Amino acid sequence: MPEYDFRYPITFPPLTFFLFEIPARSQYHLPMRVLGIDPGLNITGYGILDENNQQITLVEAGVVRTKVKASTGERLAEIGREIGQIIAQYVPDVMAVEELYSHYAHPKTAIIMGHARGVIFFKAAEAGLPIYSYAATRVKKSLTGNGRAPKEQVQLMIRSTLSLAEVPEPPDVADALAVALCHCRSLQQREVLS
Repeated sequence: MPEYDFRYPITFPPLTFFLFEIPARSQYHLPMRVLGIDPGLNITGYGILDENNQQITLVEAGVVRTKVKASTGERLAEIGREIGQIIAQYVPDVMAVEELYSHYAHPKTAIIMGHARGVIFFKAAEAGLPIYSYAATRVKKSLTGNGRAPKEQVQLMIRSTLSLAEVPEPPDVADALAVALCHCRSLQQREVLS
């Protein structure tokens, strides 16, 4: 077997590439499915929207309810199972979650909500979904123009935007749809600015 002389580099014939310009996202828009989540230990709201060429359509919305008398661990496991099934059934591209907010007078609420968010984030990471968090004020501002808008105004904007016959109920569903809509609108704003 001949020995190779390492003083001289190996050369290959030049490769020919065809250069072309990749169109901007607005010229070649990829459809996106967004799973919006409003986390809670008792009731977790979810909403799934399809966004395609700035057209937003509702796919599914609902709640995950846990048994009030079950232990915290059992309730978190139930949330994890249900969110996992929703992800597997509807195959979203991204997850948008409302950020955790708690009044200083109720720190225990923030801790419990943090547990639920942790399980939801784990299920998203397990499925390889990118996660986007939005503050409640940003969600409200993206839908109504006012970061301090009342829930009723947000619900009316969701009904109007998604052409629904009625306001989404319970409020957890409306909150989940609101955060999903906020993510869709933030994508649209990025397209306009780019």
